[in-house]
Amino acid sequence: MPSNKEYNVKLNRLKNTRKMTRTMKLVSMSKLIKAQESQRRARLYEDRLKDLISRLAATLNVTTHPLFRANTTKRQALVLLVTSDRGLAGGFNNNLIRFVNTWISENKANYEDIQFSFAGRRGFMFFRNRYRVKNNYLSVTAKPDFTFATKIGNDLSEVFLNGEYSDIYIAYNKFNSALSQTPVIEKILPIESKPLLYPNAKIPSDYTFEPKAEEVLSFLVPKYLFFTIYYTLLENSAGEHGARMTAMESATKNAEELIDHLTLMRNRARQAAITGELMEIIAGAEALNQ
Repeated sequence: MPSNKEYNVKLNRLKNTRKMTRTMKLVSMSKLIKAQESQRRARLYEDRLKDLISRLAATLNVTTHPLFRANTTKRQALVLLVTSDRGLAGGFNNNLIRFVNTWISENKANYEDIQFSFAGRRGFMFFRNRYRVKNNYLSVTAKPDFTFATKIGNDLSEVFLNGEYSDIYIAYNKFNSALSQTPVIEKILPIESKPLLYPNAKIPSDYTFEPKAEEVLSFLVPKYLFFTIYYTLLENSAGEHGARMTAMESATKNAEELIDHLTLMRNRARQAAITGELMEIIAGAEALNQ
């Protein structure tokens, strides 16, 4: 049985761990609130952007834009994997990595080759020696910024328009709540026209454009791609903070249970030591009286 001193050392370590996990939980909670507010604002931007493109669709065929047209000459796929840079978030990254591995197994027959780009260190560390890496974007997931999304979007547009890939996907954790994140993989190039070109009889078609409608379309379609990537980074950020907050809460509870258990064991050890000393004193006194 450990001594009373050893129990005290273990208890002090556990109390320090509990303090750290509780602090990390509060920090993640604060960051989660900010990420959710950014998501809310981004959805307002998305509504406006889709409304503009739908109005353009009433005047001209937006699918003439090259980002809507698939490349059928070369069947290669590129997957942009969005993970976190840091750990201590439960199964947040591992669940997504397993999901992507399963998706590759199910779809590899459809492509000559599947390559990866990464936003987030955890995904890069796992896949870097398994598949060819096209790009690795550093420090873009901790604090999502539209500038990062523009950089990634321009790179993806360039390789798609050059005919290097027929399909480009993005894999990330969709944020449901602090307790739930769903791994998803979506095609972002070529852009699917159905979500944008919804029929709306109330939208007039007799617009006068300045500059020309084609120029407006050329400006808006890349913005839509950039925003899709940006919103994915926001989803990943919110999911990461939610998962880390949940993981740290669980770790704090586990530390508290261990502290209670070790405190009980220490008290029992102390009581056993006191009882042993009393028995020795009593036995010595009886030996002197004989």
